[in-house]
Amino acid sequence: MAYLVSEWVIRLVMLIDVPQRRSAAASRTWLLLIFLLPWPGLLLYGLFGRIYLPKRRIQLQERASRHIREVQSKQKTRGSSITQLSPTLQSMIRLGERLGDFASLSGNSVELITDYAGFIDRLIADIDAATKSVHLLFYIMSDDHTGSRVADALVRAVTRGVQCRVLLDAVGSKHCLRKLAPRLRVSGIEVQALLAGGFMRRNAARFDLRNHRKIAIIDGAVGYIGSQNLANAEFVRGYPNEELQARLLGPIVAQLQAVFLADGFMETGQPPASEEHFPDLTPRGLSFAQVIPSGPGYGHENGQEFIVALLYAAQQRVVITTPYFVPDEPVLQAVRCASLRGVEVHLVVSMHANQLVTQLAQRSFYDALLEYGVEIHLYQPRFLHAKHITVDEDIALLGSTNMDIRSFALNAEVNLVIYDPAVVRVLRQVQQRYFHHSQKLSAERWQQRPLVQKLLQNTARLADSLL
Repeated sequence: MAYLVSEWVIRLVMLIDVPQRRSAAASRTWLLLIFLLPWPGLLLYGLFGRIYLPKRRIQLQERASRHIREVQSKQKTRGSSITQLSPTLQSMIRLGERLGDFASLSGNSVELITDYAGFIDRLIADIDAATKSVHLLFYIMSDDHTGSRVADALVRAVTRGVQCRVLLDAVGSKHCLRKLAPRLRVSGIEVQALLAGGFMRRNAARFDLRNHRKIAIIDGAVGYIGSQNLANAEFVRGYPNEELQARLLGPIVAQLQAVFLADGFMETGQPPASEEHFPDLTPRGLSFAQVIPSGPGYGHENGQEFIVALLYAAQQRVVITTPYFVPDEPVLQAVRCASLRGVEVHLVVSMHANQLVTQLAQRSFYDALLEYGVEIHLYQPRFLHAKHITVDEDIALLGSTNMDIRSFALNAEVNLVIYDPAVVRVLRQVQQRYFHHSQKLSAERWQQRPLVQKLLQNTARLADSLL
């Protein structure tokens, strides 16, 4: 009798608690589980259901944001005024600044790199040329051939007197932190684990919050951002990862540096000496660009909000490339509205998967997307892990954010927004290659899939808030 009473107490209390600061879809998922299995559901909700950050981490994020704004105000090179851009671009820039603290800077060179090994070669060459500092922030650095090559370059750099700091996610890079990091530390390289779990850690967060960012800054003057980790490409057997990275020169590199230093500050609580990390950066190109970091510390899903705004701003064409497409309701509604307004919408996803449940949930959305008129391209040659969006002829977004609830709500992510038709044209060529090597999904064929597949896909979709 007491057990039955406890179950009903759990149901009633959770009926009040769960819907707070949570979408209706996510609330329904959790309440369904809790009403069916109160005690197991309560345990799972305690582990996964709340996007919990200690008060200290929230305060550190606020201080980090203030620090970013202060550094930005001291930068001597702000480039050309955004008033030369169209009203639509100006409004997106202002939104990005409000959401992620960074203004748009002109005078940047943006080089897109699609070759997996080529990116590693370029990064190592830049590390070998470094004279002052090398800063790496990556979700995954492995103790494999690729990770060891980068580690060897860091050792060579620190031997020359270059300051080397490496920030790695505690879960994504756990093997590296256990096996490779000790050798790096002995060499004099600072290696810091990010978002390490443990109930006794003062600065611990909810254990499945992750730092999913992938950036590198060399001498404060050369920057990299994109989707690629420091690991071998063979994550999916027979289908190695295909990525997209951007190599940056110009004032925008200071924004990547600020993100790196803020993440280190969030972990250690020790503010960096800013001046030595921010050299004067002269214009190196013609691109307007803006960095938009996102994560639970901001208190709202600012990365998702910017992407939704991009979709509503589109007038002619949108191409979304992502390895995981498990959208929340605002994103799905924005895609639908864009298509209904006559915008040509393309979704490029990999035909192959490295996460079965996520792929099943993703495919449950294809019916609605095809009904909206979205063209779905299933990329065949490799596992397409790149993450980028183009909007019309003049906006490109690339970085670490997947189009799923985990990236929007749980992960620390970072994206680069480029307001430059020349860069968009180059990225369009990459997207056209994706189209050429993809199987285009037809509504008629998709409707003919076996009933058991539909059942598995719709069942997996019920767990979208957990993915």
